[in-house]
Amino acid sequence: MAEAIAEPPDSLPDTVSAAADGTAPVLCVDLDGTLVRTDTLAEAALGVVLADPRVLLRLPSWLAAGRARLKAEIAARWQFDPALLPYDPDVLAWLRAEHARGRRLVLATAADRRVAEAVAAHLGLFEAVIASDGATNLRGPAKAAALVARFGAGGFAYAGNAREDLAVWRQAGQAVVVNAPAAVRSAALALHPQARMLAPPRPVGLALLRALRPYQWVKNALCLIPPLAAGDLHNPHVWAATVAVAVAFCMVASGVYLLNDLADLPADRASARKRRRPFAAGDLPALAGIVAAPLLLAAGAALGWRSGAWPALLVYLLLSAGYNLRLKEQPLIDVFVLAALYTVRLFGGGEASGHAVSLWLLGFSSFLFLGLALIKRVSELQRMLAAGKRRVARRGYQAEDLGMLQMFGSASAFASAIVLSLYVQSELPRHIYGHPAMLWASIPLLLFWQCRLWLSTVRGYMHDDPIIYAARDWVSWLVAAALAVAVGLAWLPAGG
Repeated sequence: MAEAIAEPPDSLPDTVSAAADGTAPVLCVDLDGTLVRTDTLAEAALGVVLADPRVLLRLPSWLAAGRARLKAEIAARWQFDPALLPYDPDVLAWLRAEHARGRRLVLATAADRRVAEAVAAHLGLFEAVIASDGATNLRGPAKAAALVARFGAGGFAYAGNAREDLAVWRQAGQAVVVNAPAAVRSAALALHPQARMLAPPRPVGLALLRALRPYQWVKNALCLIPPLAAGDLHNPHVWAATVAVAVAFCMVASGVYLLNDLADLPADRASARKRRRPFAAGDLPALAGIVAAPLLLAAGAALGWRSGAWPALLVYLLLSAGYNLRLKEQPLIDVFVLAALYTVRLFGGGEASGHAVSLWLLGFSSFLFLGLALIKRVSELQRMLAAGKRRVARRGYQAEDLGMLQMFGSASAFASAIVLSLYVQSELPRHIYGHPAMLWASIPLLLFWQCRLWLSTVRGYMHDDPIIYAARDWVSWLVAAALAVAVGLAWLPAGG
């Protein structure tokens, strides 16, 4: 990452300073979890499988031939840019300072040689690379033996982070402990009381919570619309089932977000803003997402089955998977799929509550959600133009499409208002609401809200997601309050 590969600070902590007279032993540095805040094997396997799912069938045979063979086969197929890896800024700054003082640096890693050499060539800090070669897995005792054979027992310093590195530290003259759990730090200090500590461990639990995107769960309140629109306000069984399916959508959506972030790692790291996401920044191991995503999807599916809304959840999952894998790259198809992902939540709430989504609600919501999806794309294109780019990674739009997308979105906003006005003057509201005329207030309120979103988008204020922007916007909250008052008055019994 560009911001991680920076010049060393003017001063470094005493715990990481090195001798300036050239007498410091050669410093051997681990790659995974030390120099970079990720496991390159897990990322490589994920990238290779996403590029060609048939590789999954070959993984068992490669692993049966040994872990070194597995790493070599995956590395040979992994297309990656070493400049985009999440380098630990503290470690990299220290290494640059040591290199500037004339200290010899060696990259010593259990990763495959192809990966290690690409990293070393990019950084330009290491005089040599010692890595797995397809026959020998250079991990733990094997790495210790290789370093002793080259530099002699006690003739090198070693920077690592894992329990397997204890075997290396036993043979090293100095120890540098990077981003290690408490047990590993204690064991390293027992071997080297003067061990240097760099980059304290990161809270994985907090990073996982960020990756789940709990702020996105507000969208699942759409599941509550069908019973609200039907005026079924006092049936506890209906609300229990509807809330259950909303929670199921939260679980499935978070599982999909994890999978999406894993699939988008290279694109996210190339983005000035998205590279701060937990997986892209290296705050959360890829393996954590690979494990957590299926668990969340299974829990959401079970809850959806019990609430009776599993068909809507299945459609949501299939659309999300298709969108993340390929459809997000198809112009126009992507925004229609995004609109469908909003709409399917309405169907989920309808199935759980027993109140089917009416054609009126379907027509209004389709135009509304299409407009919101277009806002999302327009804001991305604007940021792209501001950054001097002509295309967005994994998107099918170009700079020339901006005006047309703005026109599509504005037309969708006004079309939703027209559908809503036709519904309000139809006969159906008279059978549901005591004072249906009060619903007329909802038309200018919703149209004003959408026009405000578009104005904010054109001015460059828009968040990636207009729903999240609205949740943080005080004007949107006022509009929501006024809308709630209007609908509440419409629900009052006739003559009340």
